[in-house]
Amino acid sequence: MMTFELSTIVLVVVAYVLVTFGIATLTNRGWLPDSFINHPVTYILSLGVFASTWAYYGVVDLAYQYGYGALTYYIGIVALFLFAPVALTPIAQLVQRFKIPSVADLLVFRYHSQLVGSVVTLCMMAAVMPLVAMQIQAVAESLSILTNYTPEKSSHFDFEKMFALGYCLLLLVFGLLFGASREKQRGLVMALAFESLIKILAITAVGLFAVFQVFGSLDGIDQWLAQNPDQQKLLYTALSDNSTHTLLLVFIATAVAMPHLFQSSVVDVPVARSMRFASWAFPLFLFCMAAPILPILWAGFALDVPLPVQYYTLGVPFVSEQPGLTMLAFIGGLSAATGAIISITMAGTVMVLNHWLLPMSRLGQKRDLRRRIVWLRRTTMGGILAAAYLFYLITGGDHRLMELALTTFVAMLQFLPAIIAVTYWSRANRFGLLAGMCAGATVWFWCLLLPVMFEVSQVSLPFWGTVALGIDAWNSIALVSLALNIGLFVLVSMNTEQNAEEQFSASLCTEAEIAQPVRVILDVHSCDEIKERLSRSLGATLAEIQVNKAAEELGYSFSERRPYSLRRIRNRLETNLSSMMGRSVASEIIDRHLPYRLPSQAGNTDINLMESRLHRYRDRLTGMAAELDSLRLYHRNTIYELPMAVCSLGSDLEVITWNRSMEELTSIQSGDVAGAHLSDLSSPWRELIIDFTDSEERHLHGQLVKVDGKERFFSLHKSPLHTPKAIGEEDGQVILIEEITELKLLEQELTHSERLASIGRLSAGVAHEIGNPVTGIACLAQNLKYDSDAPEVLETAEQILSQTHRISSIVHSLVTFSHSGSHNPRQCSAVEVQSFVSEAIALLSLQKDDVQVTYQSFVPAHLRVMGDTQKLIQVFINLLSNARDASEDGDTVVIEAEAEAGEVAISVSDQGSGIDPDHIDQIIEPFFTTKEPGKGTGLGLAMVYSIIDEHDGSIRVESPLDKQSQTGTRFIITLPEGVEPSPE
Repeated sequence: MMTFELSTIVLVVVAYVLVTFGIATLTNRGWLPDSFINHPVTYILSLGVFASTWAYYGVVDLAYQYGYGALTYYIGIVALFLFAPVALTPIAQLVQRFKIPSVADLLVFRYHSQLVGSVVTLCMMAAVMPLVAMQIQAVAESLSILTNYTPEKSSHFDFEKMFALGYCLLLLVFGLLFGASREKQRGLVMALAFESLIKILAITAVGLFAVFQVFGSLDGIDQWLAQNPDQQKLLYTALSDNSTHTLLLVFIATAVAMPHLFQSSVVDVPVARSMRFASWAFPLFLFCMAAPILPILWAGFALDVPLPVQYYTLGVPFVSEQPGLTMLAFIGGLSAATGAIISITMAGTVMVLNHWLLPMSRLGQKRDLRRRIVWLRRTTMGGILAAAYLFYLITGGDHRLMELALTTFVAMLQFLPAIIAVTYWSRANRFGLLAGMCAGATVWFWCLLLPVMFEVSQVSLPFWGTVALGIDAWNSIALVSLALNIGLFVLVSMNTEQNAEEQFSASLCTEAEIAQPVRVILDVHSCDEIKERLSRSLGATLAEIQVNKAAEELGYSFSERRPYSLRRIRNRLETNLSSMMGRSVASEIIDRHLPYRLPSQAGNTDINLMESRLHRYRDRLTGMAAELDSLRLYHRNTIYELPMAVCSLGSDLEVITWNRSMEELTSIQSGDVAGAHLSDLSSPWRELIIDFTDSEERHLHGQLVKVDGKERFFSLHKSPLHTPKAIGEEDGQVILIEEITELKLLEQELTHSERLASIGRLSAGVAHEIGNPVTGIACLAQNLKYDSDAPEVLETAEQILSQTHRISSIVHSLVTFSHSGSHNPRQCSAVEVQSFVSEAIALLSLQKDDVQVTYQSFVPAHLRVMGDTQKLIQVFINLLSNARDASEDGDTVVIEAEAEAGEVAISVSDQGSGIDPDHIDQIIEPFFTTKEPGKGTGLGLAMVYSIIDEHDGSIRVESPLDKQSQTGTRFIITLPEGVEPSPE
């Protein structure tokens, strides 16, 4: 019989592992194109790790034992992926969103309990030991078959065990290089895809050989089956009892819960693109794996292969003296075992590290926490491989592959209820999970695992009699353990309460439900504070890296202070740390340093979170949920487009809504303020709204606020918001802000008009009362001119007459101004500018004030304007006196004039302190003055404006004149140019 040299087999094994190593290295170094690495076909092939030596060797034995029932192995997985949008996609989206690295971390995230992670990891590692040992046994036994097969294997005992040890050490080296760092998963995925390609080529080649070389054709198979009716009868063996249904359930649970399959199908893939492709491509891959199984089984019987049925895939070409095909079949089995061992070890390492080692480690301010985790991961990998090899030694390495595989697959049933409840039963809690899983796992451990290990088939119990155990009773054990698990899970969950954290996690996992998450409070106020707190466990360097990374991924700056944004950064930190050290440890660190605090009053709903959820999943809403979402959007848009400024606040003064009118009023965008605390708003809105929310008043009218240096008036209104479930309990308040600046100005104008009317009435009385004594004074002055010839007396009398005339003009101007433009027709003539300016200077020079200034006139001679001399003198007396009052002692007041385009511009400039820009628009208003009480009435410039307007002129102000010192003022008056009357 054909044999192979041991050195040849060892060389093939080493060469194969090196090729796999090379593919992983090329991938990690970026020498392979990303389009190839990220292609969906690569993803499908990496999922082929599901087809371990069980699918390569053991399923042939399963087909011999259960006939068509063996197809349930493929049907279960195919059904799962065909219904991936319902079965896998919700979990995959959850895993991708929160970067959950394993099954245990998923359950910890959902049930918010570190104990859950520890128990699940313990059960999972115990469950996969038979499966890993099966891979080791398959490789060792296939090697023994090729080198020197004999039915009596006792002489090869030590040889097989030593080869198995060397094989495990070789895989350990590969795992240490490519599994110890989470950054090298791309290379591992490519390596698994390559292994799947090899094994599907190998089993397809053996299947084709069986059909066309052993039987000659497909018709040859029909003829052989007709000649061997007992083989046809075997196909229906399992269909006569219920084992087929149990097998289907077991394989569905395996596809969902097996740690390395969870890693490959859910954790390490882009969900949106790959899940749609996998729903049909992976079933096609499994069909290619399943199609050769029955032809290989029948070819083994036809050739009378002297090997256990489980090795017919290798035995058919081996017995047929086909060395090339035999070596390909061996490499296919080696590929299946290698991929399974590496992926199971990687997945198990993540769980053991995250839920056993790191929780027991003291994470302090280490210089390189990443390096420490890498070394812990390497140690864990070595420990898992050592445990699997020890299990292989304990079992003696002579169990049927089907026995070891079914032992693991039945254990996977214990995780199925908890995983389904993650996205489909929010009422489930950690107490129910632990009770159900521990009960089911205990039944599996005592009734299946231990009997398989020590080859016990039955036990006698008092009052029970003989009870079947081990692999012969796997069907009953699977159903009893699952029923006990589900029963306790449901019963305990329904009779115990979830804590607040578990409720929050459940709401995150069941986002398809219409839930009302509570708006929790995070007691930090900046990213710097988050970094400082995390540095106590992660160290300053790693804490800064993680905070910056979380903020960058969310599109926030490091200076972010909004409570909602800080909560998102906190959650993203927990997500990122989970991918690094597991959900349990990450949650423990985050909860210790950045704990959430529940609000003091009930009903504090997190509207922002609900909005983000509904926005993300709105395309998947149907029926009433879609109608409710449309109603939500309608009301939301109604509030947003209201022409009145509206904002709503939570009970903790967090901004919930901020509509468009509020954006326009405050110049603060809703995206910048949503989720922020009121104290983070800019002035003056912070003080205005906070003071109003703290007051007992429901309405405030006419609040004066300075915005950008300008005075504006607002009316504010508020109303409490109540929780939907508990009317009477406030969940915040809604605030309306109405700007009434224009209304206030209108009111001021009306008040001003009333004041002017009062001035008119007062002026009429003043004119009457002053007129008589002024007339008397004028008569006395007139008489004085005739009673004396002294020049001094005559000059004095003339000045008295001039001043009495001025008094009459002032009273007349006051009356005219107050009558809103109704004045007597003015008597205008061409007046020399120099004359009335000089007279105004002369009159002011008579006054002996504390401030003495110099008046410099640069008015050209013969420059005329059309006007009334007395009124124009009054204008310049007011302007020059104001210039003097604004000047310092010894300053100079300059008067200039020039003619241009039929107009004359006359300016009065001083060197005073200038006019406040806020007052320039008010200086012409009656009774407005910046002088001290008793030194000004505020009527002077109002009269000036009235007289200039009466002369069809204009007046403007420039202040300050010196931009550097901010001093000086210039009044510029423009009047029509005067024209000399033509001689008759």
